Amino acid sequence: MSIDLSQFHAVFFEESFEGLELMETSLLELDVDAPDSEQINTIFRAAHSIKGGSGTFGFVQVAEFTHILETLLDRIRDGDQSIDPDGIELFLQSVDCLRGLLEGLQAETEPDTTRAKQLAGVFQAVLDGGSYADSANVVKTNAITGAPLDAPTGSPEPTLSDVTPTSSGTRKQIGFSIVFKPEEDMLKGGNDPVRMLRELATLGDITSHANTDQVPDFDQLVVDHCYLSWDIELLTTCEIDDIEEVFEWVEDECELSITPIYADISSATEQHYSNSQDDAIDKKIQQATADGQRLVMPSGPLPSLDNLQLAGPGDVANNLPNSTPAVPSVEVAAAKPAPPTQPKSTAKPKAAKVEASSIRVGIDKVDSLINLVGELVITQSMLGQMGSAGDSITDEHIGNLREGLVQLEQNTRELQDSVMRIRMLPISFTFNRFPRMVRDISIQLGKQVQLELSGENTELDKTVMEKISDPMVHLIRNALDHGIEMPDQRKAAGKPEVGTIVLNAFHQGGNIVIEMTDDGGGIDTERLLTKARNNGLVGENEQLTQEQKLDLLFSPGLSTVEEVSDLSGRGVGMDVVRRNIQELSGSVEVSTEMGVGSTFRIRLPLTLAILDGQLVTVADQTYIFPLVSISESLQIDSAKVNNVAGGSDVYNLRDEYIPILCLDRLFGLRQEAKVLQDSLLVVVESEGQKVGVVVDELLAQQQVVIKSLEENYTRVQGVSGATILGDGTVAMIVDALGLSGLAGNEIAAAQKMAIEAVA
Repeated sequence: MSIDLSQFHAVFFEESFEGLELMETSLLELDVDAPDSEQINTIFRAAHSIKGGSGTFGFVQVAEFTHILETLLDRIRDGDQSIDPDGIELFLQSVDCLRGLLEGLQAETEPDTTRAKQLAGVFQAVLDGGSYADSANVVKTNAITGAPLDAPTGSPEPTLSDVTPTSSGTRKQIGFSIVFKPEEDMLKGGNDPVRMLRELATLGDITSHANTDQVPDFDQLVVDHCYLSWDIELLTTCEIDDIEEVFEWVEDECELSITPIYADISSATEQHYSNSQDDAIDKKIQQATADGQRLVMPSGPLPSLDNLQLAGPGDVANNLPNSTPAVPSVEVAAAKPAPPTQPKSTAKPKAAKVEASSIRVGIDKVDSLINLVGELVITQSMLGQMGSAGDSITDEHIGNLREGLVQLEQNTRELQDSVMRIRMLPISFTFNRFPRMVRDISIQLGKQVQLELSGENTELDKTVMEKISDPMVHLIRNALDHGIEMPDQRKAAGKPEVGTIVLNAFHQGGNIVIEMTDDGGGIDTERLLTKARNNGLVGENEQLTQEQKLDLLFSPGLSTVEEVSDLSGRGVGMDVVRRNIQELSGSVEVSTEMGVGSTFRIRLPLTLAILDGQLVTVADQTYIFPLVSISESLQIDSAKVNNVAGGSDVYNLRDEYIPILCLDRLFGLRQEAKVLQDSLLVVVESEGQKVGVVVDELLAQQQVVIKSLEENYTRVQGVSGATILGDGTVAMIVDALGLSGLAGNEIAAAQKMAIEAVA
């Protein structure tokens, strides 16, 4: 009887990815001067497990690669082979390579083994007595040329600067053909695809063609989705590493292929133009470059210099879709396409991003569920016996019934808590990805940065954890790029040359708080205010508090950085960070001190499925406010209500003017508006902006299960969802952020009143 092993694939991939994370963490912690044998054993065991599992399931590519990796690790473990920083870098690259192979296999696509073959050759060279550094140079060279490591030495593929004689003259690489297909959600991570094109333009002459096939109808457009892709032709003398660096931080969020472009230049042509007309040719080429044009020579007899044709960028773009990847930009006779070499490609199929469909649950959580189910069965049995009493119900029966209902309520609440705990995972699942990122970026920037983690065992709902990862990445990249100073600057300021970023997580009330603190230079709020005024976001004479100045960080397109880097500084991303956090019903706060550092504090609900709410009534309708958004509730004092121009009302709350929003008027619940002095005011706060919401009555506070209104009906501004109450009625859950958006006129009126009061 044969066994279908495919049913175990999910477990294999899950354990393999966990093994890779363990390898990466251990490699980053390994001290090359005094290697810890236990850490090396941990790395070895992880590689050994992946090799064994992949061999069992017939994943030959993974098994072969991990075999040679395991052999080298075994020699290091036995003391026959040393390890140094270059070796750590190569092992980290092998982790990335294995992750790519496994993602391809998980998505049931044929994985690209080019990189695996290169690294396998490197490790074999080390096993044969070579050094890590020399082998790393081989990897870099082969990564540029695309030649396999086992290719015969002495016959490398031509690089950008190489010219290989042919029978007809010279064959030369003149640029690259690039296909760039961003994923739809690239913008959510703060990455701007257009920035990649601008960066490419600094490397040479660029011609791009935007593909609009995936753009939906206008009413289906989502503002933060990217629907475009680009076919690009780059004429340049730079190397492929320079192009890869442009896309370095988005390679997991796009499909990308980079293919060399070659052209044949005949010997006769070279001789014709190699003597007296060199300067004239240079001048002609410079003119073409300055005009964004290309130099094209028709086949046939050699033309005079004046007959060289200039082709505009539009001509190139028109031919891009139907051209081969190797489109020549200098043509003498008929230019030949590039030979069928392996194109450099980092393309990843979208299906490769397979979200984990399972989570690991501790046995204690399972035991708790089993015990609670047993309690429910007992309670059910007790209530069932009471139901069989028929007409002979006594006071004792009623007392037992009440006791049973109390027990049922308690068991149900405990069962609910236990089920929610099933989805709770330690935040270390998110934190563990950052040490590698901090290491790589700090090396790239020439900075010395250490990352300290605290509260890794703090538990968070799996869904929330998955969605908070991208905002955290953006905040850490900003801290590395703009927060932490260069070592010489830190030394001059009396600080340690090594900067520190601290990630901390802890529970506070019904929320989880994630703090990211750096000991960098802090945020210059005055420069931020100046930039905001220059951009028209703040009036020339408008005065802001420190909190309001820091809030400008989240304005689209605003940045205090003078020089834009590959990582950040374009004012794109912080607004997306806040929006993503708010979509999780969370908030982000900033505090800073010049010369000392900054702290970003993210506050999130433990789960998105249940919230603690305050029930209110408005015109016989029940609404629910999340307790976390309510700052206070009070009886309206008509003497403190002010009506301003435009018919908007504001309320003087301890000398702070807040806008008033009437839900009955907003949702059309009454024919005639209720007198304000007979109502209550619920003050909600979002993004530092308070809004007073007029309600008729405050009811109880209770936990409610959130149901998506958008999935079941349609999106309603000011309403984040719905729930079913105990009596079967449906109640809307009010969105504090949405109310702030609806109260635009009222907020403006309140700000005007505040300014006039100060004056």
